Amino acid sequence: MGLRPGRDALEAAWNHEWVTADEVFFREWQARGAGETRSLARARALAEDLGILPAGVPVLVVVGSKGKGTAATYASACLAAAGLRVGTVTSPGLRSNRDRIRVNGQAVSEAEFASLAERLDRAIGSLPPRTGDHLGTGGYLAPTGLFTLSGVVQALERGAGVLVLEAGMGGRGDEVSLFRPEVVAITPIFGEHLGVLGDTAAAIAAEKAGVVDALTRRVVSAPQTPAVAEALERTVEARTGGKGLVEYVESADVPQEHLPSGLGRRAAEVGCSAALRLLEDDPDADRLKTVLSTVVLPGRLSWHRLPGTDTEVLADCAINGAGVATALVTARERWGNIDHVVLCLPDHKDLDGAIAALGALPVTFVRLPYERLRFTRPLPSAWKVIDAAELTPDRLAGLGRHVVALGTVYFIGQVLDLVDADTTRLFTAP
Repeated sequence: MGLRPGRDALEAAWNHEWVTADEVFFREWQARGAGETRSLARARALAEDLGILPAGVPVLVVVGSKGKGTAATYASACLAAAGLRVGTVTSPGLRSNRDRIRVNGQAVSEAEFASLAERLDRAIGSLPPRTGDHLGTGGYLAPTGLFTLSGVVQALERGAGVLVLEAGMGGRGDEVSLFRPEVVAITPIFGEHLGVLGDTAAAIAAEKAGVVDALTRRVVSAPQTPAVAEALERTVEARTGGKGLVEYVESADVPQEHLPSGLGRRAAEVGCSAALRLLEDDPDADRLKTVLSTVVLPGRLSWHRLPGTDTEVLADCAINGAGVATALVTARERWGNIDHVVLCLPDHKDLDGAIAALGALPVTFVRLPYERLRFTRPLPSAWKVIDAAELTPDRLAGLGRHVVALGTVYFIGQVLDLVDADTTRLFTAP
């Protein structure tokens, strides 16, 4: 098992060469020069070449700091319950990059993914060379953006009547901004990626709200801090010509028993509420209940048995103290005791909050090998520290019967590999 995006890489032959499907999406990012940034201009040109601008169907965009994937999943499930075929793009993948692109909750097949990569490769080859920003052709094509464009291609070719697009890290600077949304869903925003998206949480909120434009008719947000709320409202008003569109939701008018527990519940409420605002008529209540009952969220407070062992794993993409604390409460409610915690938090996550929440629990801290993630902060002396390649099924089983795995989604993806979780379908459409 590899440890970088594309660990499930497929080989497809085109142009008389063997090229991995994943390689096409990451090629320009991996070859970027010092200081080179992503190019929305090139992404727009590529989208036009692919024939997906405008998309021609309603678009719901999800932005925020945490819970975007959960919101996108529940929004998609609600729209499917209304009888629509839904194309969904989320980021990053769970076990493979195929998980990023779905139609009615089902990830694309290996053959479909290879075909998308082949088409993308040829379209990129038709773009003008990257000869300089003054020509609008400088900058690289970002992987998340290429997955977004490919997901739209797949959805439209499969007859999707609506798109749900999760932004990668930002909003205005993300390729989802190329697709003019009728509805925008905003999950909780906090100071993640400070110095990258903005110097304050409010500045980050303004950047994320930049996906809103004159065609946007509803903006559904989780409750935010006063500074973030002010930035959202100011940005939305400016981008919609003075319309006050931001609606803060505490609860969605959907069957509550089928929404997730923990911090993901709020994101699910936002996703469902945004979907209902997009629809002209509410979906049939019984059908909505049936579809929501099928939703699964691997890596979001999900339970797994390590194959061939007595070890049960609770996997959660907790990245701050509150998320870690919620996961520990959830584990203790089921098990009573926790034998071990496996944690992976890069420097820019809330490591201090996680340390406080974990207290005296035995912890193994895992470092990932990605250049963009740094692991330099001091850790408690009692913690064990290993590299990701050292976390094998045998090592995981040796930590006890009740193991909690927490941290960045890339790490939780590795854990889902270890427990052989099914990530192909997130819900069942009627």
